[in-house]
Amino acid sequence: MTETTGSTATPESGNPEGADGAAETTPADEKSGKRGNREKKSGKRAKKGLFARMALFYRQIIAELRKVVWPTRGELTNYTAVVVTFVVVVMAFVAGLDYGFSKLSLWVFG
Repeated sequence: MTETTGSTATPESGNPEGADGAAETTPADEKSGKRGNREKKSGKRAKKGLFARMALFYRQIIAELRKVVWPTRGELTNYTAVVVTFVVVVMAFVAGLDYGFSKLSLWVFG
C-alpha cells in the first residue's frame, strides 16, 4: 500500500475521513446529542494577552522578511532604470496627445 502526503487515511479504515459519505458517529453520540468536543481551548490555541499577540505578530513579520529574496545593487539599478524610462515614455506620449488635442480643439473651435 502506498501512502500519499497529506492523506487522511488511517490504517484501521483504509479510507479518508468521510470519503464514503456516511456520518462517522457512534450510537452513544447520537443518543447524547454530542456533536463535538466543546471544551475550552488550552495550550497553544488559548487566547493570549494583547502584548503577547503583538510580540508574536512582529516575530512573524521578521521571520517572513528573512524569507524575502532581496535584489542585488545591480538588479535594483536595472529595475529603477526600466521604471524611470517607462514613466518618461508614457509621460511623453500623454504630453503629445495633450498637445495634439489642444491644437485640434483650437483649429475646430477657433
